Amino acid sequence: MFQLEVQAIHTGASATNKEDAIRQVAAALANAGNVGEGYVSGMLAREQQTSTYLGNGIAIPHGTTDTRDLVLNTGVQVFQFPQGIEWGADQTAYVVIGIAAKSDEHLALLRQLTHVLSDDSIAETIKTASADDLRAILMGEKQPAEFRFDTSLISLDVNTADLITLQALNAGRLQSIHAVSPQFVANTLVQKPLHVGQGVWLQDCAEGNLFSAVAVSRPSAPVTLESGEAVSLLITCSTADAQPLTVVNYLTHLINNNQASALFSADAAGVLALLTSEVSLGDDSVTEEFVIKNEHGLHARPGTALVTVIKQYDCDVSVINLDGSGKPANGRSLMKVVALGVKKGHRLRFTTSGPQAAEAMKAIGEAIASGLGEGAE
Repeated sequence: MFQLEVQAIHTGASATNKEDAIRQVAAALANAGNVGEGYVSGMLAREQQTSTYLGNGIAIPHGTTDTRDLVLNTGVQVFQFPQGIEWGADQTAYVVIGIAAKSDEHLALLRQLTHVLSDDSIAETIKTASADDLRAILMGEKQPAEFRFDTSLISLDVNTADLITLQALNAGRLQSIHAVSPQFVANTLVQKPLHVGQGVWLQDCAEGNLFSAVAVSRPSAPVTLESGEAVSLLITCSTADAQPLTVVNYLTHLINNNQASALFSADAAGVLALLTSEVSLGDDSVTEEFVIKNEHGLHARPGTALVTVIKQYDCDVSVINLDGSGKPANGRSLMKVVALGVKKGHRLRFTTSGPQAAEAMKAIGEAIASGLGEGAE
């Protein structure tokens, strides 16, 4: 993993404009022995080609392929501009990360940084954080408490005619990732879950919550209890903090809008999306899947091309990396798209909703087929 030294972080900096900020970053890279003096021209040229603003107050200026021969040693320099730098229309950068990479080392670095910085709660903090704190944030050493909920914790089409099988399956999955203790498992098997409505049942336990996580199981056909109630889905929460409540809130929204049935037909990625994000279930929504063929996946440049296409249309867009965590991301946010960690061959599921949903989906497909600015195979 890339290691960021505190000496490479410059807090409390100021610049008159974006070009000035880039020149300061380029000079720091040169002084650190990462690049030759002419590298700044490549950084400015890159910015003319496509904006390097990621979102959440972060920009990552770097050179063009034509100036890669000026990179002496891979490295980064981080500048913090508390007053903010106008990076484009409605874009203000507070942290500018200058990147110099000899080959493609920056892709792993970029995924590491965007994964950390995609957390909106951290974005506000980085504006005024100290150098030590900023280094810890960028290196992922200061993150929210662990919370696990991904497609590996979702079991669908379970062949069972009783509720306890679903309870055992969920508890066992939570125990397999060390989110709960044996006591949690034992207690959940003797306690009846809570029916929250429309065939959805919810279970938790007061003891044995080691860290927050959620598991879901769905029978191949609804299970009928002796009371006559039907079980179409069971959600089990390990609640070490308040994070699982976000899942419960999305579930409550579905039930209040009489849309819980969507959980009964969706695949694992769809269930995850419904319980972790706002998903349009209206008649105007469109869903399609595309395979990314770019040699280095969705790094900054093709990611920018994709987001630029999406922003041209009046609609909401969510995207799921079916070969990644399965968690949905806002397709209008470059940071969140890059943070999906999309590699060549990964399948992306897009859902568009709104007045131009169909037009947006067609444009997304065409952009991906054309190589997102890097040429099609």
